[in-house]
Amino acid sequence: MARYTGADCKRCRREKQKLFLKGAKCESAKCPIEIRPYPPGEHGRGRTKDSEYLLQKREKQKAARIYGVLEKQFRGYYNEANRLQGKTGDNLLRILETRLDNVVYRAGFAKSRDHARQLVKHGHITLNGRKTDIPSARVSVNDIVEVREPSRNLTPFQVAVAEAGDKTVPAWLEAIPSKLRVLVHSMPERQVIDTQVQEQLIVELYSK
Repeated sequence: MARYTGADCKRCRREKQKLFLKGAKCESAKCPIEIRPYPPGEHGRGRTKDSEYLLQKREKQKAARIYGVLEKQFRGYYNEANRLQGKTGDNLLRILETRLDNVVYRAGFAKSRDHARQLVKHGHITLNGRKTDIPSARVSVNDIVEVREPSRNLTPFQVAVAEAGDKTVPAWLEAIPSKLRVLVHSMPERQVIDTQVQEQLIVELYSK
């Protein structure tokens, strides 16, 4: 599976905001964007005003980077969202939010989406009782996401139990840290998705 292997912090600096790709580091004073709040590169400080197209492109890049999705897969998600009823932008974010790796992250069982993706790929997570090692698997209403019994004593999950309550879990999910279980009560509506992207710019980009 293709994936980005470069420096995550450069991605945040390029978007001029925290994308929370590195877990606890993003909340600390060591976060590079706190020290160098401008795009990386020789001309990072002196870039001129962005064009409309570039703003749209950057917004798409930002969303893809937040959720850890490469271009081909992101375009596929957009095409799917465009075929569904309702607003395409809302549909797109709903698709991204219901990825299994994102649900594990949102429930507080991983420090970042990268971390959650790794936990899923290593076979530590079940979906409705079946081991699932596909991070892009999607959850539906009434699904149950759970950490496998043999994996529950691993350090990441013990830390998740110890730190339960430190992270706000979205209203559409119910996390049960004592059982390392997540219940999916509904599909996420735009107003409860706190991802800081302007999805309309993405729709405008792909609509051209």
